[in-house]
Amino acid sequence: MTAPNQQHSATSRTVEQTGPDQQAAQGLLELISIMRQLRDPDSGCPWDIEQTFASVAPYTIEEAYEVADTIERQDWQALPAELGDLLLQVVFHAQMAAEQQLFDLAGVCQAINAKLIRRHPHVFPQADTTAPSFTAAQQTQNWEQLKQQEREAAGQPSVLDDIPRNMPELTRALKLQKRAARVGFDWPHADAVLDKLTEELAELEQARNEESNARIEDELGDVLFVLVNLARKLDIDAAAALRHANAKFERRFRAIEQLAEQQQTPLSQLQLQQMEALWQQIKQTEPKAEGDPDQ
Repeated sequence: MTAPNQQHSATSRTVEQTGPDQQAAQGLLELISIMRQLRDPDSGCPWDIEQTFASVAPYTIEEAYEVADTIERQDWQALPAELGDLLLQVVFHAQMAAEQQLFDLAGVCQAINAKLIRRHPHVFPQADTTAPSFTAAQQTQNWEQLKQQEREAAGQPSVLDDIPRNMPELTRALKLQKRAARVGFDWPHADAVLDKLTEELAELEQARNEESNARIEDELGDVLFVLVNLARKLDIDAAAALRHANAKFERRFRAIEQLAEQQQTPLSQLQLQQMEALWQQIKQTEPKAEGDPDQ
């Protein structure tokens, strides 16, 4: 079984397997078999049997975050296990789909194989044609043009179509901005975004003065959206910047907890000024990171 009404002729290619490829294929076959047994209505695991696409989806997102976190920490020994957990999610969804005769794992693989070949004509030319030569920038532009053609063919004419609504909002804001920028709806430079940020902060302050929660939420959302735009124009990953800020805050807060414990005073009993003094003490004792002005 593959996906209904799906053509896969583009992926009909001879693949020469090496030893590692054969081991990977065998490992995947074993994982498929294990998942099928776990979902067996008569002898499987009750928890696995009762799962649905909707109930498994949050675990899929969680596992993707755990992979990203492991990469961020450069824990290469742990990465294979985390990638395995993520791979399990794909097999889990494919097994549930096969049970409902929607599609199966073969269809999943064929779909992505066909897409990769279609979007990389410079690597996989059609028969009797020569592969075009692209720079990385030209390939990115060509990739986006191909994706837009696919959206239009699927009845999605807007450049904003197919951006998932349940994507983390910081990431979704960036995607919306990038898509709009492709057709020229964009700030010319970061200074213009900073001017817009000043304007939005003034509007937020006005909303605070009016004591309108609905308007405060609206204006604060505008501020956050502009901050994502600013990061984009500065070529900074806003999500990564926030992760680093979170990590720095956590590191320093844990340190002032330890200092308070050494002073035999519960942190909750310290005045704010005392906690701020500990915070500044921690900042001064931290090794200065290269390019980090927050010291």
